[in-house]
Amino acid sequence: MVSKDKHADTSTGRRESVAEHSWRVTLMAMLLEDEFPDIDINRVIRMCLIHDLGEDFTGDIPAFEKTGEQTDKEEELLLEWIEGFPKKQRQQFKSLLKEMEALETKEVQFSPYLRELKEYINEQTREKISGKGCGQ
Repeated sequence: MVSKDKHADTSTGRRESVAEHSWRVTLMAMLLEDEFPDIDINRVIRMCLIHDLGEDFTGDIPAFEKTGEQTDKEEELLLEWIEGFPKKQRQQFKSLLKEMEALETKEVQFSPYLRELKEYINEQTREKISGKGCGQ
């Protein structure tokens, strides 16, 4: 069941697609490349592009509502899809997914920073629109 929560809605109330979400996170990573010179931005961008790819198969279920069974199904369908890739790309995707799951590299640890930044920007935008922010 997909949540009725508004966490994935745009400022106009339209549901943000998985593709839009991934594109925005990837763009933010690119824009911050110079701020984090010790991070392999190419790997970060690849992770941004595939981090929610499983949701294309199952729908966007907020992480705080997603059950273990739903997570397992999402992973199963994603891995099944990846099995159809040529060997090199299949290995690349599996390697990135494994790295993302382990949460150990500095590239993976960059993702929470991007999420926090996105939330901060969203809040600033909401305040500006409502007339409460930016010295108004």
